[in-house]
Amino acid sequence: MSGSPGSVADATGNWVDTGAPLWIRPYLRLTRLDRPIGWWLLLMPCWWSAGLAAIAAGAWVPNPWHVLLFLIGAIVMRGAGCTWNDLVDRDLDARVERTRSRPIPSGQVSVAGAVVFLVLQALAGLAVLLALAALGPGGRFNWFALGAGLSSLLVVAIYPFMKRFTHWAQIFLGLAFSWGALMGWAAAFGQLDLPALLLYAGSIAWVIHYDTIYAHQDAEDDALIGLKSTALLFGENTKPMLAVFSAAAVVLIGWAGYLAGGGVIFALGLLAFAVHLGWQIVRIDIRDSALCLRVFKSNRDAGLILFAALILDAAARPVF
Repeated sequence: MSGSPGSVADATGNWVDTGAPLWIRPYLRLTRLDRPIGWWLLLMPCWWSAGLAAIAAGAWVPNPWHVLLFLIGAIVMRGAGCTWNDLVDRDLDARVERTRSRPIPSGQVSVAGAVVFLVLQALAGLAVLLALAALGPGGRFNWFALGAGLSSLLVVAIYPFMKRFTHWAQIFLGLAFSWGALMGWAAAFGQLDLPALLLYAGSIAWVIHYDTIYAHQDAEDDALIGLKSTALLFGENTKPMLAVFSAAAVVLIGWAGYLAGGGVIFALGLLAFAVHLGWQIVRIDIRDSALCLRVFKSNRDAGLILFAALILDAAARPVF
């Protein structure tokens, strides 16, 4: 294995390996800060929701404090989720080539150390959520947003166990990773309405799309140790099934934007988002793990395209 001592097999040569102090490297690897794609994908539904709320409210831009807090919260809570996932999966990770060098199964971080680190990250996430709630509409404390944020912990807690019982574990990942699609709207309005719920459903379909691509990296190992995924369920039918879920994502997100008052710029951005997902389906080869990883990572760009369309549509409304 290349990289610095203790490096993770599928993430070598990054800034953690080359620049972070030795004592903190295992914990940074545990949070996947050496692989930012995860927090980007967790962040995108949050920013989409903030942009959608800006359109619905007739604002020029999403609340900049909400945008910043979602960024911090995505980084912190993605780290906490990875720590929890690695605690639950430590025995399974030790049996998979790509994951056996992760901090817990490789012995870089003890179970007790990981638990303490998880608690610290959860407290940091709570601080971000409280700050978000304190910026409630009309200057009032947003108890609804606080409750909505705390409710996500149940889905996050159960996700790592789902791959043991169902091939549809990606649905549960979608429920967790898409929660931000509710939070941007809840932070802006102190309630949930149909556009936010449709955005949430569309984001879940998007997560199933991209995580199926990601899961094909481990399909053979997962089959050997008895884990389940949509990658194994779809098999050679992966491309048509990805087309179904990507189409569902586009339709549901488009419906959400229409109900919120999205205009031409939003529609053009949604079209570009759809084209990007279509390109991914054409591009992937499920037998090429390295290609699957590259295509999976490109979903950050797809998400940013859609977010840019939302904020530009909001900014253009007062002009037109």
